[in-house]
Amino acid sequence: MTTQNTTTQNTAGRNTAHDNKGIVQRALTALVATGDVDALASVLSDDFLHHRPDATSRTKPEWLAAVGAALAPLAGMRVEIRHVLADGDHVVMHSRRRLPGAGPEITVVDVWRLDDGLITEAWEIIEPASRAAANLTWWRIRPAGPAVP
Repeated sequence: MTTQNTTTQNTAGRNTAHDNKGIVQRALTALVATGDVDALASVLSDDFLHHRPDATSRTKPEWLAAVGAALAPLAGMRVEIRHVLADGDHVVMHSRRRLPGAGPEITVVDVWRLDDGLITEAWEIIEPASRAAANLTWWRIRPAGPAVP
């Protein structure tokens, strides 16, 4: 399979924020519609890095494998994209995702950095809707282990 990058570029040869927003939207829409990680693979740079809040990172092959493994148990998931904002080489997407029926719901914020039409870095924050109120007082949460006086 071959892909062709047909995004327009500004006079400096760099993609505009509008182009970057479209690249991210098209890739994620195709992923959700088809469940095929190739929709993402074609727009990720070879040195892509995915960052998580717990400070773990994944390379392109590791992240694509994790996304592919997650898609099977999430079959039928509804994704509602609430906001997509772009500024220079960064795109931010806010979405709500729910499993079929009365399944659990999460809110996700993804931050994508693009370079020359390819996604080079991604950051992701996931919050289960059922725990949103508790997260408003996050400083009260104590790590597991011995009680702190």
